[in-house]
Amino acid sequence: MSINVAHLLTRAARLHAQRPALAVGTQTVASYAELGARTARLAAGLAARLRPNDRVGLVMKNCPAYVELMFACWHAGLVAVPINAKLHPRELEYILDHSGARLCFATPDLSPAVSELAVTSMEGTIEIGSAHWDEIGRAAPAPVAERHGDDPAWLFYTSGTTGRPKGVTLTHRNLMAAILNYFADVDAIAPGDAIIHAAPMSHGSGFYMLPHVAQGGLNVTPESGGFEPAEIYALLQAHRGVTMFAAPTMVKRLVDHPPADSAHLKTIVYGGGPMYLADCKAAVARFGNTLVQIYGQGESPMTISCLHRGTHIDTAHPRHAERLASVGPAFTGVEVRIADSDDAPLPTGEIGEVLVRGDTVMAGYWNNPAATAETLRNGWLHTGDVGSLDADGYLTLKDRSKDVIISGGSNIYPREVEEVLLRHPAVSEVSVVGQADADWGEIVIAFIVPRGAAPDTAELDALCLDNIARFKRPKRYVMVDALPKNNTGKVLKTALRELLCR
Repeated sequence: MSINVAHLLTRAARLHAQRPALAVGTQTVASYAELGARTARLAAGLAARLRPNDRVGLVMKNCPAYVELMFACWHAGLVAVPINAKLHPRELEYILDHSGARLCFATPDLSPAVSELAVTSMEGTIEIGSAHWDEIGRAAPAPVAERHGDDPAWLFYTSGTTGRPKGVTLTHRNLMAAILNYFADVDAIAPGDAIIHAAPMSHGSGFYMLPHVAQGGLNVTPESGGFEPAEIYALLQAHRGVTMFAAPTMVKRLVDHPPADSAHLKTIVYGGGPMYLADCKAAVARFGNTLVQIYGQGESPMTISCLHRGTHIDTAHPRHAERLASVGPAFTGVEVRIADSDDAPLPTGEIGEVLVRGDTVMAGYWNNPAATAETLRNGWLHTGDVGSLDADGYLTLKDRSKDVIISGGSNIYPREVEEVLLRHPAVSEVSVVGQADADWGEIVIAFIVPRGAAPDTAELDALCLDNIARFKRPKRYVMVDALPKNNTGKVLKTALRELLCR
């Protein structure tokens, strides 16, 4: 069956022709009619030099051209490869080479470095705003290419915190299923509503471009190109029905900012890392009924489970705190199972690996059949995450399986310890890891970023002993100025473990 997500834009260009489609800050730069026409011309320019299923790299800071290029790739029957703009040139080179990208687009700040990369498959790099860029956009408009549901649309490269990143192959069917999931479980979008792309468009924020285009929403790029709390609050004055995708650390920064008017904020979708209970409650107190949490990974992007906005404010529910600490029930049409090491399903409440299946799950890893077979075995996506399901189907994550600490034969889940330590007023951030130990197998070590003066370790011990079992208490506290994080804001526990080995 023919499915091409590019039709979302051609439909919006007809239904919402005069509505604003793209903005930089408070300034509209394209209507939907203009965006549709521009995309059709870019698609024709691309199709003139590339063949269907060719890959196109995007090494770009957030900008309106991101939306144009993503849809132009799909319109032309090509595969978009959005790449985190903060990666090291060697990492960029690996991804472009591994994907076999034929062409790469880059913003002016990144174009010189990308042009120097040695990628044998690539014909060249095109800088956004250059004469070459203008030339491609002057081609006569092309019709939308025929695509099938299982044809690749987006190659999403994993963060690579434990080795080389893998290319997750997302098909047109995957993307359409994810869009429908958004409407079913996350939010309704009205024409004219806006999304502020303060998080990288190569990742979650760019993914949410799709449902907003489908409904005639406005895609707003901050003038800074990124996340600045003061700028976000200013944009909330200029736009209506505003949605943002944000990592938990971004939500915390918005909450910590001096009070400002957020009346036009409709939805904050947060995910990509743990939202600690205290931070979640503070965000609800600040922003009211606006928060939605999603759990996903590149292999099923943004689409495994969803903690709905109503659950965040349902303080009368007897298990409200437990639900806030969960990642919600499975998305509509997605199945979640907790399994043991033999893939056998586990009863309610027991802890095991989170398995997923549904139309949102990737087709496989690009040019990596062995990893595909291992991750998608027995028809289920093996997430590598550890969690449990309650009787109502709410999923609570414990940790990545590789992060579980086994001490004296007992499993210790770092997040549980981190939640307790964050209750101390002198603890700003914390990350818990295991260190090899001859007697216990592993012992618990807590890396702490103090808030002002370093907390007293005796007080930390007492806090742990009052809230969790003695064997889970950290054996050592290490004070650091900052926690190492990757380019999407996730704490690099591998880097912390390496510090312990020095």
